[in-house]
Amino acid sequence: MAINVTVWLYLLSLPTWLVAAQSVASQAYTPVAGTCPDGFTLVRMAGSLGNQSLSTSETAYVQARRSQVIPQALKTYLSNVEATNVTLPSYVSSILSGSSSETPNFGIAASGGGYRAAIFGAGVLNALDGRNASSNSAGLGGLLQAATYTAGLSGASWLLTSLAQANFPTIQELVFGHPNATVDNALWAGWNANYNIWTSSSNPVTITEYFTALVEEMQGKYHAGFPVSMADFWARALARHFVNGTYSSNFFDESYTHGAGILFSSLAQSESFASYTTPFPILVSDISSPGQNTSNIIQGNFVPISNPLVEFNVYETGSFDPMLSAFTPTKYLGTTNNSVCITNFDQLSLVAATSSEVFNEYNITNTLSSTFGPVLSLLNSLLPESGIELDAAPYPNPFYGVAPGTFLSSNQTYLTLLDGGEDGQVIPLQPLLVKARGVDTILAIDANFDVTNNFADGSSLIATQNRTTMLSSAYSFPPVPTSLGEFTAQNLSTRPTFFGCNVTSANETTPLLIYLANGGPPHNGEASVTNTTTSQGAYDSSQIQAMLDQTFVIATQGYPASSSMTTDPEWPACLACAIVDRARERAGQTRSGVCESCFARYCWSGSTVGVDAKSGGQAIVSSRWVLTLAVAIGILASV
Repeated sequence: MAINVTVWLYLLSLPTWLVAAQSVASQAYTPVAGTCPDGFTLVRMAGSLGNQSLSTSETAYVQARRSQVIPQALKTYLSNVEATNVTLPSYVSSILSGSSSETPNFGIAASGGGYRAAIFGAGVLNALDGRNASSNSAGLGGLLQAATYTAGLSGASWLLTSLAQANFPTIQELVFGHPNATVDNALWAGWNANYNIWTSSSNPVTITEYFTALVEEMQGKYHAGFPVSMADFWARALARHFVNGTYSSNFFDESYTHGAGILFSSLAQSESFASYTTPFPILVSDISSPGQNTSNIIQGNFVPISNPLVEFNVYETGSFDPMLSAFTPTKYLGTTNNSVCITNFDQLSLVAATSSEVFNEYNITNTLSSTFGPVLSLLNSLLPESGIELDAAPYPNPFYGVAPGTFLSSNQTYLTLLDGGEDGQVIPLQPLLVKARGVDTILAIDANFDVTNNFADGSSLIATQNRTTMLSSAYSFPPVPTSLGEFTAQNLSTRPTFFGCNVTSANETTPLLIYLANGGPPHNGEASVTNTTTSQGAYDSSQIQAMLDQTFVIATQGYPASSSMTTDPEWPACLACAIVDRARERAGQTRSGVCESCFARYCWSGSTVGVDAKSGGQAIVSSRWVLTLAVAIGILASV
């Protein structure tokens, strides 16, 4: 599907009059300037170490969810676990039923890895969904409803943003759409996975027209004085797959907004948020900063692990990392002072695109000779730039002048934001380690492309361990292996594994980590269908359903005690033991019954073998894109 010379020349010769006409999508995508509301404050300092605070809005949402939604969800979950006919210790039943004064604070972190990660993550959430009869029968249903937080980056950001803006439907409806969805009734139509996310068509003329339309949708933002970049182009493409407003019947019809104007902050007004139905979503991005310590870049990655992470939530955007520890209202992203406020900048598709922005991994200094030459030529033709970099997501810096001694981007006009996994942490665990959030159990879903067969290998956990060691005063993380060799030797990525089992009250802010990876085929002997390449940009419904079905098996099989077994009948009970373990400790209870045998089987032993964590194996983390993206986007390959 490589773009031919004729099409490229066409892109370069597009008439300038196209700039004058703005589509409805362009208007809806354009940031708007206005007077700031009374009492507006651009920056909220989140506090110093040991005394950090959440926003009042997040605190209110979480408290309401934990009082109005989670107690019943835990009871439903308990009922499903008990129906598997495994006897639970009384303390597990007491905590889950609400009889105990302690309640588990549970979070889910889903990794990047393109469409594969979005589908695998969706499959795991489906296995936890109390609205799914099969999940209830398997003894896991209700855990999704019992989660306080979800966090995602890159491919998982597509999953979480689509889930939130679609009003938290079932996973089947999320992926495949409402059965009665049409353009006329505006019901959620599902992911448009049958259209290639990179190219949309095999017809070069259609591709050219489509790309032109995407760039035209950025015109309003450009003419309003904001820099546009490949991230905006990527945002407009992602919107057609994961944001409401695009159907098969109107995919190429420019009389529709295609999700433009749907804002991340506007999710707060959705029905699922108003009823506290959805877990609080957080997306993660990396900052590339001037003067950054490049010696802290894990081999094969692009951003030092010492750089601050930026998190986007419905209410605020910023970082709890001690070098910044500041936030700005998400609704007013694009704003740089307390008098003129920008709205409509926080496009849902742009936030998802920012979390999956990997174009810096290519040399685009020379527009015409780079991998992305055709698209960049189109951008420069229709929206001529003057020195604005095209290989990152530029956000007007609300933190200009904040923490100048520690925040390396303090004196930058724009924040340079990139894919949240470019520092090697492809599972977004950091937001769930923030002590003010008090998360005590994390399910880490790993669907990253870490090895040559497209399975995960645990390298993201090693990266997070390395980073939290550097920032030990801010974050506490359970011990994990220091080498990829140990993950392989102990098969830690081919079965659910618990980390942090032996952390005691001496360090009670350390969460228990439940690691569930797309690390191999299921134990039942099926050939694997979940290890697709990150480059695959289109999926038909049957392939997605097969992946969802197999992910369900992987999520519910557990770690059988015998090689002759394909599933562990105690897995639902073992998972329940892990979910309540920190609450159990706070309640002063001792592990007993099935929980003792569960922890003996599922907890990492702590032994070490193999190679250093920064060896060549880590380089594969970022190559999930580098080795495959240019191949996948055939039209963007060299002519």
